[in-house]
Amino acid sequence: MYGTARLWAPDAEPLTVRSIHFPGAKPVDGKAEAWEVIFVSESMGRGRTYTWSTEEREGEGLHKGVFPGPQQTWTPGPQKPFSPAEVKVDTTEALETAVKASEDYLKKPGTKPRVSYLLVRAVQFPNPVWRVMWGNTISSAEYLVTVDATTGELRGKT
Repeated sequence: MYGTARLWAPDAEPLTVRSIHFPGAKPVDGKAEAWEVIFVSESMGRGRTYTWSTEEREGEGLHKGVFPGPQQTWTPGPQKPFSPAEVKVDTTEALETAVKASEDYLKKPGTKPRVSYLLVRAVQFPNPVWRVMWGNTISSAEYLVTVDATTGELRGKT
């Protein structure tokens, strides 16, 4: 998606990267059926959401491959974009770190929600971080682990 976004805006950088899971799809560690990235261009003052999907899902607004959404006004705020070059740790490695840090949670009886991923530059950390979530969103996750996307270090768990 990065190459496509750079065709839209040469200074485009990701603001967020989010995994999307399809109902009934078999989970694969560190993988997702689709991804959504919000790219922003400081020079244009615009943002644009791009998706990549393994299959056509019109009812969910997803198209197979890379698909750009409409442009939106964007003003820099507390959440900053990041360079893809800063991301040295992928979701598979972030999940390994998260699982090691989550032994107590994972040992509890009961079915656990599917793992979702969110990549952001959080204001409290110097590098972009992976939010590895047992659940779909930060606010609804049963358990959340934060992993530095540059170094792979554990940054927190809740």
